Parts: sequence; structure tokens; C-alpha cells
Amino acid sequence: MDGRKGKKPIFLFFFFLVVTISISSSPSPLQFQYQPLLLTSLPKLHTLSWAHPESESESESESQSDINTFSLNLHHVDYISPLLSNSTPDSLFKLRLLRDAVRVKSLSTITHQTNDFSSSVISGLAQGSGEYFTRLGLGTPPKYVYMVLDTGSDVVWVQCSPCRKCYAQSDPLFDPTKSTSFLGLTCGSPLCRRLDSPGCNNINKCLYQVSYGDGSFTFGEFSTETLTFRNTKVDNVALGCGHDNQGLFVAAAGLLGLGRGKLSFPTQTGNRFGKKFSYCLVDRSASSKPSSLVFGESAVSRNTAFTPLLTNPKLDTFYYVGLTGISVGGTRVPGIKPSLFSLDPTGNGGVIVDSGTSVTRLTRPAYVALRDAFRAGASSLKRASDFSLFDTCFDLSGKTEVKVPTFVMHFTGADVSLPASNYLIPVDSDGKYCFAFAGTMSGLSIIGNIQQQGFRVVFDLESNRVGFAPRGCV
Repeated sequence: MDGRKGKKPIFLFFFFLVVTISISSSPSPLQFQYQPLLLTSLPKLHTLSWAHPESESESESESQSDINTFSLNLHHVDYISPLLSNSTPDSLFKLRLLRDAVRVKSLSTITHQTNDFSSSVISGLAQGSGEYFTRLGLGTPPKYVYMVLDTGSDVVWVQCSPCRKCYAQSDPLFDPTKSTSFLGLTCGSPLCRRLDSPGCNNINKCLYQVSYGDGSFTFGEFSTETLTFRNTKVDNVALGCGHDNQGLFVAAAGLLGLGRGKLSFPTQTGNRFGKKFSYCLVDRSASSKPSSLVFGESAVSRNTAFTPLLTNPKLDTFYYVGLTGISVGGTRVPGIKPSLFSLDPTGNGGVIVDSGTSVTRLTRPAYVALRDAFRAGASSLKRASDFSLFDTCFDLSGKTEVKVPTFVMHFTGADVSLPASNYLIPVDSDGKYCFAFAGTMSGLSIIGNIQQQGFRVVFDLESNRVGFAPRGCV
């Protein structure tokens, strides 16, 4: 009897210890680290003039440049397309989310195609997608057009006349017969053989076809041409001269593929520009100045934190990185393990850095853990109803600044601390802000351009790595 009584305090002490440990493992809001978020409104539309090609003018581009580096302006699609000229900030944002959903579906459902003529990849660019554009010259003499920039695509292509079926673009169609540097490739040429399944017409001309995730495609003659970037000419770039183009982005003349594949622009021009390029995307809600794209050694900032590129054995286009965890409020989220982002031997899963996706998508278990951690840290903010794909929103109307938990993405060898405006964003004109992440049932996770804004994102193919430099747009 006395022995049983003597054990009770030990049991109670053990129970108390377990409860104490359990409670202390989940930090209270007072334990979170915070940073300020200055509240802004959705960006207003200010379209660019198609009649004036800004600083990338014909007069600047007449002479050959000897430098092996160059910089270009990038513009968001909202500022480019004349079809959006009457749109409100709210409608522009909703359209952006619709484009984003289509693109993510395309990236997540890539399959092997059985078309007679196919490129080395199926692009991530879906109808209405392609977030950023630049202006460049095609041919000799150069004719200036806007082209979509896409790290999820390889093949460079442009709509060409005569066009059997082309979508509407704002610049005149490129006429290869008026360019002295245009050269159609033969079926046996080395560049033609880089296509997975090149086509061949009855006069021995190489044919290409690129298929897109929404069923759109571009088809035509595979060729080489001179591209002019401000005062830098790049000769003999392999590109598709598309005579039949369906869907795709309305307004752009074509696409400059920036992927890792063997026909992408960075791969083709690697020796000249050191196999390096970078871009910096400005926060569109805070600045109307253009973003920038740089090729060559000057693409790498001194304060860049690098993470190794990973290789997908089944697909060489995308920029895969190792995401090992995420910290919210100064503490790693326990439910986010590296295994959730692993790339398996069959090519499924993994994490890619993508210029054309806006909202970062994480596999569902990782997203739920992240969302719950952020909600706990932001418990002092007034919750609001869901908005589109966002399930964690807040009513911040009437405020000019709030405190939000800090946020760090942990990559292999690199910790990237995000500004508050990269993960809590305005979604309407009434003060509603949402946590700018979403879950996906696909195994593929995508680091989107909202989270990349303000960083100079460096793609160093020579050293097989991707880097992030904070405050890289200055």
C-alpha cells in the first residue's frame, strides 16, 4: 500500500514534464521574430508605347559590340498588352491568377509527346502565360519586337510570314525574306538533329514543332538568325520560324527560351557569355521602373548566395534546386522536411525556380505546415475570407504598416530571407492581403516570381548553380 502511494508523485511529475515539453515545442506569438510590412495598393496599369522601342532603338544597334555582356529591360505583361488598357488593378490581378493556374497545370502535367515533330521539351508556357517580356531585334537589318522570357522553355521561336495561322501580335510579323542573315537549316544539320524528332519537308528543310501544356503549339521552319540586344549582336541563333501558331500569348512576337536544354538561348550562346545570366524583377506594386535581364560575367552580384542545380534524368529544361526547409518567425517549420521536395529517379517531384509562375506552389503537406505556422505568427492580424487560390487572408484596411513573421527559405548551401512584401500581398483595392503561397497535389514544387521579386536571380550554368542576391534591382 505504501509502495503504491510512493509512485504517484513520480507519475505526476513525468506527466507534467511531457506536457511542458509538448507545449514549449510550439512557439507562442510572443516568441516569433517579426518584420514590418508597408501596405501598398495593387499596381495601376501604365502601358508602354509600341511605336517607340525605348532605349533598345535601331540607332543604337547598327554597330557590332565587342563586349561579352549586355543588359536588357524586362516589362511585365500587364504593361505590355494593349488588350489590357482598360483593365482595373483588381481585374488585372485576377487575370494574373488565372494565367498562373494554367501555367502551373502545364508544368505539373508534362508528359512525353508522340507528335511527328517535337522540340526537346514541352514548354511551360501556356495560353495567356509568360509574365515578362523584353524587346530585341530580329534579322539584318533588325526589326524590333517584344518577346516572352521563359526559364521553363528551351526553343527560341518567332511568328513568321507567310503565316498560315497566327495569333494577333502588336508588332508586324517577321518576314525572313527581308533579312540577309536568315538561313533555313537542312534536315541533316547538327542543330536540326538536336530536336528530339525533327521533321523534314520535300526540299530538305528542317521543321520543328513545340507543343504546350494547354494544347497550343508553334510549327514551322527551323533556322538560324541574328538577334540584336541593344548594341550587341548575336549571330547564328537557332530559332523556329513559325508559320502555324495556335494559342500562345497574344501581343508577343515569340519566345526567348531561357531553360537549361540544348537549344535554349543560354546554352547556344554559352561560350560567348560565360554561360551566365540573371534577372531582377521589381515589385510592381511599389515601382513602375522596368525589371532587368543581364547576360555575361556582370550577371553575377558579389553578395549572391548560391545553391547547386539538381538534374532531372527525364527532363533537362527546368532549374531544379534543393529546398531543405522554411523558417517562419525565426523557427524552422517542423513539418517541412527535405523529403517532401526530393526529386526521385523517375523525374517526379523536386523544386524548380520559374520566371513565368507568379505564386509559389508547395506540395500539399509542406504548404499546410507552412500556412499553419504563418497563421500562428500572424494571429494578431484580423482574418478575412479566402480569395481565389489563397486560403490565408487578412483585412488590413485602414492601416499603413503591420508586423508579420519573418520568412526564410533554406536551400542547400543558401538561406534566402524574404522581405514581407514577397509573401503577404494585396489582392484587391479594399485592404485585403493574402499569404502568397499555395498548395499543390502535384509532386512538383515551384518557386514563383512574387517570391523572387527584388532579388537578382543568377543562373550560372558554367558552375551548375543558381543564386539569389538581395536588393539586386538597384
